[in-house]
Amino acid sequence: MTKIAYDPVKDRLANLVRNSNILRRLFYFLLNLLFLRSWHIRRLIAERGDELDAKGRWELLDAGCGFGQYDHFILNRFKNVHITSIDVKESYLEDNRTFFQKEIENDRIQFQLADLLNMELEKKFDMIICIDVLEHIEDDQKVIQNLSNLLKKGGFFLMHSPSHLSEEDGEEDDTFVGEHARSGYSKNEIEEKLIIAKLMPERTQYTYGRWGRRAWIISIKWPMILLNKFNLFGLIPLLLYYPIILPFTLILNYIDLFNRKKTGNGIFSIAKRC
Repeated sequence: MTKIAYDPVKDRLANLVRNSNILRRLFYFLLNLLFLRSWHIRRLIAERGDELDAKGRWELLDAGCGFGQYDHFILNRFKNVHITSIDVKESYLEDNRTFFQKEIENDRIQFQLADLLNMELEKKFDMIICIDVLEHIEDDQKVIQNLSNLLKKGGFFLMHSPSHLSEEDGEEDDTFVGEHARSGYSKNEIEEKLIIAKLMPERTQYTYGRWGRRAWIISIKWPMILLNKFNLFGLIPLLLYYPIILPFTLILNYIDLFNRKKTGNGIFSIAKRC
């Protein structure tokens, strides 16, 4: 079985787009287009954010911002939001500070180095997003509690992670769980952890079901195998590959987005602070 190293590929792509705003915007566009979790997360953020934005300035914490793709979406979607964006990787933060320089100057976003296990943030937030982060941290309950403590009463917490089923498709070495502290969460497990932290789940749903999983295989898994083997030289055949498979990927992702699933390889939950 092929072992896929996910983070090194991400870092190489980050280096490629680092010095070009145009390439970085294209990178965001492709992430949002190809990664099904982004379809779900942007939809959920929009549902809750529209109500918050109508009331005036509101605070959002991006707990584990990575490349800043969700920050880019949120700033463009909402006019009254202020984002505090944190990560443990200084290289990501520096890249984001360069790209979001105008928004930083306009006091719409700030980037901070922070460890989710030991956070020292003074403000409270109306919404916190934590996307594909918890599975990397051994003491996830402490992180969830720390984030809950930063939410205003009635504020929203939104997470996404691989599910506990991500290792059960017979392709364990082909997934990215080798870089995780756990394979993922079941619906009952994540809701139990949220409730302990005084976060009442409003909606928990599996993602990457039957059709979404197939879209992930053809649009992410196979290209990752190619990039792992040939580094950035693998981008050349991908320029011919993606125009062929993209229509099928979009159709499969669309079906997954609106199809309620009993199982899936990913999971999200949105909860409200008691």
